[in-house]
Amino acid sequence: MRAKALWCIAPGQAEIRPGLLGEGCRVETLFTAISRGTERLVFEGRVPDSEHARMRAPAQEGAFPFPVKYGYCTVGRVIDGALAGRVVFALHPHQTGFCMSPEMLTPLPDGLPPARAVLGANMETALNILWDSGASAGDRIAVVGAGVVGALVGYLAARLPGADVTLIDRLPARAPLGHALGCAFAMPEAAPKKCDVVIHTSATSQGLALALDCAGQEATIVEASWHGSTPTAVPLGGAFHSRRLRLVSSQVGQLPALRAPRWSYARRMAKALDLLCEPVLDRLISGETPFEDLPARYGAILSDPDTLCHRIRYHTT
Repeated sequence: MRAKALWCIAPGQAEIRPGLLGEGCRVETLFTAISRGTERLVFEGRVPDSEHARMRAPAQEGAFPFPVKYGYCTVGRVIDGALAGRVVFALHPHQTGFCMSPEMLTPLPDGLPPARAVLGANMETALNILWDSGASAGDRIAVVGAGVVGALVGYLAARLPGADVTLIDRLPARAPLGHALGCAFAMPEAAPKKCDVVIHTSATSQGLALALDCAGQEATIVEASWHGSTPTAVPLGGAFHSRRLRLVSSQVGQLPALRAPRWSYARRMAKALDLLCEPVLDRLISGETPFEDLPARYGAILSDPDTLCHRIRYHTT
């Protein structure tokens, strides 16, 4: 059996095609969300050959570069099986319905509206980044790039006792968002210096250079962006060595070593959904499109720098 799904079929081209339902509990989709950074690389055919296997989404069809059915931010209602009637989050592409094993479905906690729960994968990534950063109470923390993931990292970091957190972005319109999330805001030219922890999420060489410049002596810089096949300049001259900076990567596909003995992927996802229960996070939803209109609008949504989390609505009967 098949449903209707969004497929990327060539660089800059998408269309609705049939998609396999899979096996397990049947789920009707309520909402999906576009993860702008990763999905833009997929849409433009910029997934490196070396990452084709590692980049596969759990319910992906097709193969990189094209044609491929891709995505991982889905909220739906379970129709049958052990979770019948529950609203769940799943790592599934944009599709009208699907089937998955119960172990891959995370029920929403009480108090989390389905329309906000599409941020689940982004919050899971932000939580992993904060763990990888080692940020702690009282730290001076800078987050370069106030997209969805950067904003969520800032939101979490600002809740560390006594932490001084600044979101940095070249779009001044992001300032009210930063303030609402409990962070200070700065344009790149006014970025703070001598930070204890710097997190880079802008996916640009300029942003990474700024992140290194913000770091204090023996500070940690977390590279949380994924640059795809785009060459990235890393300025390791200047004071990089004299300040003994520590540049580390973060990627949500693996739990940090210090937490892996106690945390499972299921526990991390459940906690990410718990962390989304604050209404202020609705500010991260920057637009909504009906699924039927998605192929015509997909490229414009992905290329618009003002896009944060763009939600896709499904009409179910």
